[in-house]
Amino acid sequence: MTYFHAVVWTDHQHAQVLQFDREHVEGHKVKAHLTQTRQHGSQVRAEHDFFSELCDALRGITEVVVTGSNTSLADFRHYVEKHRPAVSKQVVGWETVDHPTDGQLVAFARQYFDRYDRLAHTGNVN
Repeated sequence: MTYFHAVVWTDHQHAQVLQFDREHVEGHKVKAHLTQTRQHGSQVRAEHDFFSELCDALRGITEVVVTGSNTSLADFRHYVEKHRPAVSKQVVGWETVDHPTDGQLVAFARQYFDRYDRLAHTGNVN
């Protein structure tokens, strides 16, 4: 089932995608597939593969808030804006947060979207 809202918590190796509505939460994990090679740029390719898989996990979700550390958010945002502009349109916010539990993450996202929706009705979003 696809929900209207989702929250993502990511670092450079793992991501948790939580889709939700008022009563339900559905989670999906995405993990990087790290391979050790001596090939130049292999870490960048692995990161791009991970970010691509994360973008695929967001397919069909209308509004997403992405959370994580400053560096992981900056890297993922750069990837999305450069390689996946359609996903960029789904992301309504980029928020730095530490390692929350799933419950804390959903509570944060519900509050975020409540504020976002109120601002959207007044025309003050972005």
